[in-house]
Amino acid sequence: MTKTLDDVWELVQEFVQDAGLRRHMLAVSAAMGFYAEMLGEDVAYWKAVGLAHDFDWEIHPDLDRHPIKGADILRERGWGEEFIRVILSHYTAGSGVEREKPIDFALLACDEITGLIVATALIRPSKNIADVKRKSIRKKWKNARFAAGVERPHVVEVTEEFSRVCFDGKLDLWDHIMNVLMAMQDEAAVLALDGRLA
Repeated sequence: MTKTLDDVWELVQEFVQDAGLRRHMLAVSAAMGFYAEMLGEDVAYWKAVGLAHDFDWEIHPDLDRHPIKGADILRERGWGEEFIRVILSHYTAGSGVEREKPIDFALLACDEITGLIVATALIRPSKNIADVKRKSIRKKWKNARFAAGVERPHVVEVTEEFSRVCFDGKLDLWDHIMNVLMAMQDEAAVLALDGRLA
């Protein structure tokens, strides 16, 4: 049975209570939708994968279980094997599932960088992602203590892989970061990064 974004959102509501984790998943979903459109892929499907990718992190908050145990939950509930495969591919080291398709590379490239962008938006007095500029993110990128969970070398590596597989090596790191920022700015209200938290 084909699952929709609404189905994924129900899954998120069931398994994810933390507002920050929900925001992260929504941010990745927004970025995935942006790239699906750019690459002529199924926007709703890519967004659904982005939204679902960390659904089990709250109940399996370690890389010994996430996303492997989450995949078991999806299988038990009749989610498609291909959907599950993509989610497993975002942690190859633990799942053994290699990235093969554009969607796999996009998911990993969009995953961590959203954390840096969210953190940059939240430290602004306005708490509005519309006010986040390239130079702000560059400054925070250089400060390894800021959003320390965002491993810069890993972001560089997975962006280069995504660029090679989907853009003939022509997608620069900072163009990618700005694409993700734009995608998130378009979903500012969904992400609660529209100034309401100020």
